[in-house]
Amino acid sequence: MPFNSIFAWMMKKRIHQIDLFRMYPHEVQKEVFENLIEKGGQTEFGRLHGFGKIRSYKDFQKVPLQFYEDIQPSIDRAMNGEQAILWPTDTKWFAKSSGTTNAKSKLIPVSKESLEDCHYKGGKDLLAMYYHNHPNRKLYNGKHLIIGGSAQINHLSADSYFGDLSAIIVKNLPWWAEIRRTPSREIALMSEWQEKIERMAKSTIKQDVYIIAGVPSWTMVLANKVLEVSGKSNLKEVWPNLELFMHGGVSFEPYREQFKKLIPDPNMNYVETYNASEGFFGIQDQVNSDEMLLMLDYGVFFEFIPMSSFNGVDSTEVFSLEDVELGINYAIVISTNGGLWRYIMGDTIRFTSATPYRFKITGRTKSFINSFGEEVIVENTELAIAQACEKTGAQIKEYSVCPIFMEGGERGAHEWVVEFINEPSEMDRFNAVLDECLRGLNSDYDAKRHHNMVLDKPVINTVKSGTFDAWLKSINKLGGQNKVPRLSNDRVILEQILQIAEVQ
Repeated sequence: MPFNSIFAWMMKKRIHQIDLFRMYPHEVQKEVFENLIEKGGQTEFGRLHGFGKIRSYKDFQKVPLQFYEDIQPSIDRAMNGEQAILWPTDTKWFAKSSGTTNAKSKLIPVSKESLEDCHYKGGKDLLAMYYHNHPNRKLYNGKHLIIGGSAQINHLSADSYFGDLSAIIVKNLPWWAEIRRTPSREIALMSEWQEKIERMAKSTIKQDVYIIAGVPSWTMVLANKVLEVSGKSNLKEVWPNLELFMHGGVSFEPYREQFKKLIPDPNMNYVETYNASEGFFGIQDQVNSDEMLLMLDYGVFFEFIPMSSFNGVDSTEVFSLEDVELGINYAIVISTNGGLWRYIMGDTIRFTSATPYRFKITGRTKSFINSFGEEVIVENTELAIAQACEKTGAQIKEYSVCPIFMEGGERGAHEWVVEFINEPSEMDRFNAVLDECLRGLNSDYDAKRHHNMVLDKPVINTVKSGTFDAWLKSINKLGGQNKVPRLSNDRVILEQILQIAEVQ
């Protein structure tokens, strides 16, 4: 079957549809809104909040904003087999969200509609845009290596399941995607990550891999294992036709230089996605820009809260897409075809363009440091540590930052714990460059660092290889889509990591 020809035809058709929502974003979002309200009116949540009387976005704003804790009782009921609670069609899958570091993960409902019209549509659109930007490619000649999580059966109901979103996607992939996916489902869905990485490497080194999809940190772990098993010096020697890495989950900046060494090919392409447990929201649609296009026809209605006035579910400034401004840091609020209504995800973005709507992820509503009025966000630290690595020849695997609080007459500071792949030759130089870059990126931080009046220079702790994985394992978060929290306003996480480091 001429898969490349058929797929290319499908992709060209979809590009036309994408161009429509680029040109008419507000009209497309209005249509999504109306469809969601009609569907939501058939649910217990919709009846409780008067969806039948909603005629406008202004009416919809009377529906309360929601955190996970607000809808968890409804999700628990759905997991126990009750239906039409949040979404009218049967919901049998629940995605473990990495948006929490608590022992118990969030479990996000995944409906048939959200799988097909959001998550899978996002995957197809990524390839459509890639084909559009790189004509005459033959991606269907080779294998697509997907580095996903594990899925477990939820025994609360005989016909209800939960697992990492990536595992749910793998278990339900359409045939056109499954025929080129590698490794086997048996390996892809293993829950023990150390054994899984070993088996993934051994099972794929003889295959002709064209695409890799995964979180950068875990992809690096697999890549290094592949090189160890194969005896090769880089991934192009293992997979000479490798041409595309589709990544997401964490910022790519701290890993960019490392991937250039793993894949020393100037023609290698990297495409970022914003694909969360709650939905697929953005795709990097331009070759020479790291901005992402906001995907507006996936059954997701977007709202935005300026972080300058963010007050959780009590926030009063909430805007639809047509009222957002460029350069403002916004918390994202979503209503979805999975049954989330006015749900505050916890992610923050900044729009870089409104024609069409493109954005960059800036961090988390709870992942920032503002203990001294410095308002440092993840976007700042990701760029700063990437520049520090570039200027000092260092390579990092993971990091986390928290405040050192003022005691007596002592100044405060930011304390970093960093796991390097290659340490800088001069740690003092690394520290100075990191501090200098942060000051250049964030005027509030710079003001607090001026003459060391409020903040002293950063304190950097280095830990042995494997420390962060050991910490994640200690809180039952190793593997899958789980991520290390970058920034905290308390010292709990950092102290836990340092305690693990003492026994490593």
